[in-house]
Amino acid sequence: MNKILFFAHLKDTVGEESIRIDVSGKSVAEVKSYLSDKYQFQKFDTVMTAVNEEFSSDDEIIKAGDEIAFIPPVSGG
Repeated sequence: MNKILFFAHLKDTVGEESIRIDVSGKSVAEVKSYLSDKYQFQKFDTVMTAVNEEFSSDDEIIKAGDEIAFIPPVSGG
């Protein structure tokens, strides 16, 4: 089982800060595709991904127990 964390507008779209699903054995890109389809995320390809608090690439493979965070770009002044 994996914990998936959402930040900013992603959290608003999902309706909660985190979910728990099993995505072990899938790549980050596959997880993004699944979540994008399920929640109809806009511009999900610009979102940064962290696995176990370290930024990761789309080809990283998720292991059982990994925590995945999706962090959209932030702007401000």
